[in-house]
Amino acid sequence: MATYTRIVLAERPKQDITPTTFRREVKRLDLKPGKDEVLVQVQYLSLDPAMRGWLRDTRSYVPPVQIGEVMRAAGLGVVVEAGQDSGFAPGQTVSGTFGWTEYALLKAKHVKKAEVPSGAELLDLLGPLGLTGLTAYFGLLDVGKVQAGETLVVSGAAGATGSIVCQLGKKKGARVIGIAGSDEKCRWLEAELGVDKALNYKSPTYVADYKKHVGYFDVFFDNVGGPGLDFALTRMKPHARIVLCGAISDYNAAKPHGLQGYMNLISQRGKIEGFIVFDYEKRYPEAIRELASWLKDGSLKRRFHVVEGLENAPSALPMLFAGGNTGKLVVKVTTKEKAKL
Repeated sequence: MATYTRIVLAERPKQDITPTTFRREVKRLDLKPGKDEVLVQVQYLSLDPAMRGWLRDTRSYVPPVQIGEVMRAAGLGVVVEAGQDSGFAPGQTVSGTFGWTEYALLKAKHVKKAEVPSGAELLDLLGPLGLTGLTAYFGLLDVGKVQAGETLVVSGAAGATGSIVCQLGKKKGARVIGIAGSDEKCRWLEAELGVDKALNYKSPTYVADYKKHVGYFDVFFDNVGGPGLDFALTRMKPHARIVLCGAISDYNAAKPHGLQGYMNLISQRGKIEGFIVFDYEKRYPEAIRELASWLKDGSLKRRFHVVEGLENAPSALPMLFAGGNTGKLVVKVTTKEKAKL
C-alpha cells in the first residue's frame, strides 16, 4: 500500500519554534474522495508569519491548530481524484488550504481552480496574486490611504508583503523608505525595487540614519512591531497613519514588547490600525486584476525563496522571524511519483 507524509503539531511552543514543535507522520494513502470532495497532491506550500499565531491556543481571527492536527498552510496542488459532484477533474491545478501534507482530501467548496494570468507564473498565486499581495494592497491603500508626495516607511521591507508594499507606494507617488536587516537586502530594495532609501536596522547609526532620511513619516506600514514600532511612534507627522500588519519581532516572545511612545498618537492626532486581509474577500478580484497587470508589464517585481522538501517545513518556518528569507518563502513539496489509487 502506498504511503504519504504529513506534519502535525506535536506541542505548543512557549517561545521559539523548536525541533519538538512538530511531528512527522507517515500514513497509508487510502484517501478516497466522496461525491463532493477532491484528493489533491500538494506541490507548493506558503510559509507566512501568521502561522506562528495559529500555534497559540488563544482567541483570534481563525481557530488555533490543534495538537495532532496537520499544520495549516495555503498551497498549490494537482487533483488526483475527484468526486462526481465536485466540479473538478484529475490533472487540474488547484489552490486551497492543504496544510503540511503530501496529499490532502478536501470538500470541493474549499478548493479553487488555479488560474494563472498572462505574464504571471504559478508561484505568483502564493505571492503577489495571493494573500501576500492582497495584504499589501488593501493594507496600504485602504488602511494606510497613502497619497502622492507623502513619506511611506515600510518595516520588514525585504519580506514577501513588505516588498510589494514598497512598490505600491512608489506607484502611488510616495517617497518610500524601506527597513531591512542586512546591507544585502537594502541594496536589493534600492537597486531592484526602486525604494528611495533602504535602512539597515542593525546598523549602529540606524537612529541617526532614520532621522536623516525619513525625518517624519505620513504612513508607516509595520510588519515587525516591538522596539521598531515604539521608535516610529516618535517620528510621526500630524495625522500620520500606522498600518499594523504584523509583529514578527514579538511572535516568539514570552511577553510582547510594551509601547512607550503611544501618547504621541494623541499629540500628532495619529492613527494606528490593525486589519485582516480576509475582510476584503469580496474585493479580491479588483486587486488581483491590478496586481496582475503590473506583473505583466514588468513594473511589479517579486522574489521567491524556495525550500525543497516537506520535511524541511518545520525548520524553514523560523526563517521568517530571523530574517533568513528575502521575498516570498515557499516549500516545494517533494513526493513520490503519483500513486496508483
